[in-house]
Amino acid sequence: MRAVSIDALHRSEGAKLQRFLRRTLGNPADAADAAQETYLRLVRAITTTDLEHPRVFLFHIARNVAATLAKRRRFETSLFQSMTDLDLTQIADSQARVEAQIIAREQLRLVAASIDRLPPRCREVFLLSAFEGLPNSAIALRLGISQRMVEKHIAKAVLDTYQRCRDFF
Repeated sequence: MRAVSIDALHRSEGAKLQRFLRRTLGNPADAADAAQETYLRLVRAITTTDLEHPRVFLFHIARNVAATLAKRRRFETSLFQSMTDLDLTQIADSQARVEAQIIAREQLRLVAASIDRLPPRCREVFLLSAFEGLPNSAIALRLGISQRMVEKHIAKAVLDTYQRCRDFF
């Protein structure tokens, strides 16, 4: 019996309710959502209460639903507006920079560990060449070895480091 009265109310007031909600919300999609929510709330209310004036109650519910929906839409608009005020490319760029820094640190750790595994003389020659920038002849003089041996140590260091690190780079 109650379902029939809701159905009758929908038939008699449905078009008026849609116009009211469209005018109030300014958007047919929001009006349709609000109408559906209005009828759902009406069904819940009617199961617990006898209504003397269901039409008045229907529009009272619709006004509350429309106000809530309009408030939510304003909040969403302000939220998305504040997000567009942020330069999302800057956020993405900063995240990419952080990620690149983390990757670079890991690569550096891997290279450092690889250099640490070199034989002591080979490591010493490589560090003098790569980090102190000494020419091969100066390294040979400093360590009392031939320039050819310096070249062999550097080649070995580069090759070993490359082989240990190639999968990561």
